Amino acid sequence: MPDPAVDQSRPIAVTGATGFVGRHVVRALVEGGRRVRALVRDARKADRVLPDSVELALGDVLDPGSLGELIAGAGAVVHLVGIRREQPGGVRFERLHIDATRNVVSAAETAGVARYVHMSALGARPDAACAYHQTKWRAEQLVRGSGLAWTIVRPSLILGDGGEFLDMARGWARGTEPPRRFLPYFTRPAAGVGDPVPTRADRSALVQPVLVEDVARAIAMALQRDGSVGEVEPLVGPEAYTWPQLLVLIRDRTPGAKRRIAPRGVPGVAASRLAWVAQRVGLGSLLPFGPCEPLMAIEDNTGSPAKARADLGVDPAPIVGALA
Repeated sequence: MPDPAVDQSRPIAVTGATGFVGRHVVRALVEGGRRVRALVRDARKADRVLPDSVELALGDVLDPGSLGELIAGAGAVVHLVGIRREQPGGVRFERLHIDATRNVVSAAETAGVARYVHMSALGARPDAACAYHQTKWRAEQLVRGSGLAWTIVRPSLILGDGGEFLDMARGWARGTEPPRRFLPYFTRPAAGVGDPVPTRADRSALVQPVLVEDVARAIAMALQRDGSVGEVEPLVGPEAYTWPQLLVLIRDRTPGAKRRIAPRGVPGVAASRLAWVAQRVGLGSLLPFGPCEPLMAIEDNTGSPAKARADLGVDPAPIVGALA
């Protein structure tokens, strides 16, 4: 494994820089006095959302050739590219999680970068119910098997202004996003087995959301702390919520909110099957979720912030203050 010390004069190469998390990571790095070079597909979008000081490299993580310009001379790489839902046109978990990571890791090894930080997801594991977590796990194995001085971060649900989930939940609360009449959530049978039948025994999973600013700060700190090399860092907030509790919290802090929480959750396994059928017949775009999202939402997604606090010096803030 190479010397993890990062030359402060060299730029930090960032993929996924114009995304929700990427914008905050780039801002945290720039505010920390670091040079940043971002891989972007749309220069005009990058000009709108990234600081003026950021150097742009036009290209795509699925094109190994374009990564050379991004990483040449860089002191570290931060790889943030990922998707929550597959879409037509090649937007697939296999390509965006595994193939993209393989390309970036290979380019980083070739360039001899000192540090590599990889964003995975809490719940990534080989036997997961959903391809999202399975492919996140397989991407992690590419990182672990590399010769890089790596750190893997695994965030829970990331909240912040401009984030997909928070924007959608606020739309539910205002009645501007379908289903418009209530705030929905997925449930699992209390026994945890069998086909889901809506009953009063169905229950919500627990989720431990983390603020996007804390995720960005953790990633920036990982580049400064040698103790995080070779470590997997769960990134969670200080409190766990059921989905109804989280939705109430968001609703009650959303101006113009007027909708109630669904009195009963939607059985997650059934919703996943419905989304799978919809995709097969070409109607997947009519649903606000794919086959994976309901399955992920019925699993507990919690952890302890203690490791990130010790390794990275990040003490995650409660989400309540950010929603006020």
